[in-house]
Amino acid sequence: MLPPTKNVSIKNTILAAFVTLTLITGGISGVIVFSGWLSSAEENAVRMADEISDAIFGRVNAHFNVPLHINAAYREQLEKGVIDMNNPLQRERFLVSVMRAHSGDVIYSFGYATVEGEYYAVRWNERNELEVARNNAETGGHSFYYSATDDLTAGEFVMDAGAFDPRTRNWYIAAKDAHGPVFSPIYKHFVMPDLTVSASCPVRTGDGTLKGVLGVHITLSKIDGYLEEAMRSKGGVAAIVERESGAYVANSMGLPNFSFLPDGRVRRLSAKEGGNALLKAAYEEFLLEEGRRGMKIEDGAEAFFVRMEEYRLDGLDLLIFSAIPEALFTAGVFDSMRLALVLVILVLLIAITVYSALASAFMRPMESLIEATEHFSGGELEKRATVVRDDEIGSLSRSFNAMADNICLLVGTLELKVQERTAKLEETNAALNESEERLRLILDSTAEAIYGIDAEGRCTFANASCLRILGYERQEELFGRDMHSLTHHSRSGGAPISPHECRICRVLATGESAFADDEVFRRADGTPFDVEYSAYPQYKKGELIGAVVAFMDNTERRKNRAHIDFLTYHDALTGLYNRMYFEKALKRLDATEYLPVAIIFGDVNGLKLTNDVFGHAVGDALLKRSAEILKKACRESDVVARVGGDEFAVLLPGTGPESAKKVIERIRNEFGKERILAIKASISMGYAVKTGPDEQLERTVKDAEDAMYKEKTLDRKTVAAEMVRTILETLYSRSPRERKHSLAVAELCAETGRALGLPEPETRRLREMGLLHDIGKIAVDEVLLNKNGTFTKEERENIEQHPAVGYRILNLFDDTIDLAEGVLYHHENWDGSGYPIGARGEEIPRQARILRVAETYDALRGAFRSSAMSREEALKELERHSGGMFDPEIVKVFFGMMSGAK
Repeated sequence: MLPPTKNVSIKNTILAAFVTLTLITGGISGVIVFSGWLSSAEENAVRMADEISDAIFGRVNAHFNVPLHINAAYREQLEKGVIDMNNPLQRERFLVSVMRAHSGDVIYSFGYATVEGEYYAVRWNERNELEVARNNAETGGHSFYYSATDDLTAGEFVMDAGAFDPRTRNWYIAAKDAHGPVFSPIYKHFVMPDLTVSASCPVRTGDGTLKGVLGVHITLSKIDGYLEEAMRSKGGVAAIVERESGAYVANSMGLPNFSFLPDGRVRRLSAKEGGNALLKAAYEEFLLEEGRRGMKIEDGAEAFFVRMEEYRLDGLDLLIFSAIPEALFTAGVFDSMRLALVLVILVLLIAITVYSALASAFMRPMESLIEATEHFSGGELEKRATVVRDDEIGSLSRSFNAMADNICLLVGTLELKVQERTAKLEETNAALNESEERLRLILDSTAEAIYGIDAEGRCTFANASCLRILGYERQEELFGRDMHSLTHHSRSGGAPISPHECRICRVLATGESAFADDEVFRRADGTPFDVEYSAYPQYKKGELIGAVVAFMDNTERRKNRAHIDFLTYHDALTGLYNRMYFEKALKRLDATEYLPVAIIFGDVNGLKLTNDVFGHAVGDALLKRSAEILKKACRESDVVARVGGDEFAVLLPGTGPESAKKVIERIRNEFGKERILAIKASISMGYAVKTGPDEQLERTVKDAEDAMYKEKTLDRKTVAAEMVRTILETLYSRSPRERKHSLAVAELCAETGRALGLPEPETRRLREMGLLHDIGKIAVDEVLLNKNGTFTKEERENIEQHPAVGYRILNLFDDTIDLAEGVLYHHENWDGSGYPIGARGEEIPRQARILRVAETYDALRGAFRSSAMSREEALKELERHSGGMFDPEIVKVFFGMMSGAK
């Protein structure tokens, strides 16, 4: 054995070496492991911050692109006149249909303002119902709101919102000098406590003159929800602010955004003066170094990874901030480090204690110990020293073996901690995958088809609507494939489209958005379909990485557009050209090569009479037949148009006066053959001819129209008499007993007038009234006209309409207008029990009271019965109802007249 002093020295030297080796080995291992953990945690934090920032940017971009898409879709139609905003029916159906098509979007209101200050719009009210707004001269410059009906037009009046001039609004002012879509400054919602921004675009004529401004108004409160959802499980914060003012547009902290003073002006709560201190610091950093996208900011005891995105559209300049706490990723790492440090210290103390206890007894052979330590330090952790004897070296060997066992245990513990931390990281990745799935669900829920492409034009994603419309079952069928060669390689007729011509491919080349509604896509089976699409470039960190294409099947819309184009220049009822086309044709044919040019104007007679007596369906039939006659009498090259309710015009190039007269004669002959129910068709016409190039065609039009009105005025009485005669002939042919009854009543009325001592002119008019008193029965069914016996309630109600119908007929003509009132009242009773008005006593005109007695007497005598009363019986019946049904004085005179005639 070595001397005791040397034994102690060796023991202490080995102990010091052992402790040093343990500390170095444990420290190096800890540094390597812990630095790896921290690096991995920070990389995950940066990646998550980027992904959340990109997701928020995408949601915000989708939010603001909705109104841009609508403006782009309909501006061209308005500029080309496809949609006539001066036509109330077209205008309201257009506005309501657009709002209904986007009912699930963020749109609050959609409208059109003219340069004259008129404003037409459709909005969602607080009950989520559509309301139609009108603001024009008819509303006195006030905004009148009406409920929207199922046929896409204005219904019941809802409210007067007061005076309003759209030309004073920021969205109008911003758009009137712009060349494309532009956003207005953010302003207060007029109904709901919400922020609103308007996307507007000018609508111009072909020469660039401003016609009006199209405006789409959206609310912004949903963006708060986007931000809160994105940060809900991350413990971070997000906000959108105006670059210049720093005002909050949206945030996830529940802080107020823009606020408003009592006079309605905007008060901006700035990130510089209040709100979240973290975002305040990020905003100030961004102002100092614009273009900087990411940073790490210490906020007291916490550190955050902050990402900033610039969002710019014409009229909008916003900054998007998102911040994620570093502790979300590093808290577990530091806990593991502290625990590992405690374990190392504990193991070290145990090793020193064991060595001190055993070293004094025996030492293992030095060579075996050195060999074991060399292998152990070389990484063979399972290597142990051999204890040869129980001396001081043997004791040292056992201590080394114990230390080696504890180090292996520590390494195993560290591996377990690594596994636990890996599991937590996997949970974080699963949460990110869930966020991606939610975004996917949103995309698959949209009716609009959407797909993405990379910078090479290869498909990167496709939503459910895209797969359905293109005829694919799985996304994998599209992923990685060239979408141009797959769906957009040719036009509808088969002509190829090169990538240089393709508007979508040009988005990848220029970085500018594109829109088209006149092309086709190809389905999986190769069949084409009409498509409307918009393509938007996608940037990441300032680099163009691809594009997003949104499209929809445009087949039905193209058909509707063709129908609208037809209605633009045609009359919907007759199929003839309308006034717009007629005026356009006038300009086209006002040239020397078309001389002489004849113009015929015609006015269909009796349309109002037909509508009033037989209803508008019969009136429409009269107009349709008139149109057919005009078309038949003219050449293919002639322009036949309906220019008013009952007015038609014919434009005949290369036609002189004699030829024009022949055309008019053909038209008259054809009209003379037509009869619509009891109305004999006729038309008043006039013509004029331009024979020289110095004559004004507008003057020719005026002369033709004046000639037509002159003929209509001169023939007014003849036409009226012919219509009355035709109606009576038709009535008498349907019921011959009506002729006999009318003649008898006419003579009785005249005789009663003479008995009353009335002047002869009045007696003659009284006779004419008797002859025409039942002319209104032309509207009664023929079966009822000839029925004998009792009528049902419905039949009686039908018959009792004839005084009012007769009044309407006679009131239309100058020669019979003074007879109309007597005919209207001829079934009224002295005691007020008659019809159709219920008049009584002297409220009833005297002629009608005479007519009431004469008509009843003839009826009692058998005009409408199979059995008739005798003269005496009929007179007694009149006397019995004197003072009830009849005027007592007239009954008395009538009784005396008839008694003296025996």
